[in-house]
Amino acid sequence: MNILVLNGVNLNMTGKREAVYGTETLDSINARLEKFAKDRGAHIEFFQSNSEGEIVDRLQRGGFDGLIINAGAYTHYSYAIADALYSVDAKKIEVHMSNILAREEFRQKSVISKNCDGAIMGMGADVYFLALEYLTWKK
Repeated sequence: MNILVLNGVNLNMTGKREAVYGTETLDSINARLEKFAKDRGAHIEFFQSNSEGEIVDRLQRGGFDGLIINAGAYTHYSYAIADALYSVDAKKIEVHMSNILAREEFRQKSVISKNCDGAIMGMGADVYFLALEYLTWKK
């Protein structure tokens, strides 16, 4: 199984900005995820961009069976990413390290959720591991 972990705007600053996201860097999370995926027989690819268009381009390129997406602030207003997700033929899990429902009002709505199979939020970096566990679950 090929899994794409797609991180959006400002997530490259994880571990270096607001404490709400924790102190672990995205590179460190990705290294742990890579081992976790390998232990489950999955191949994992990481993609991070601060550019909405690059995120849409990567989604349209495909080549993955499962997607873990943290679109960052694009979650709340990018209909372009939502539309691209609609066309993705793979299991899609939306993740957020913070609980977006407990944050500022503008962060409480996700325009991408309707085009994902599920969402996990509010558990720090563990959300990525929970999503990967779900995608690699032997049913």
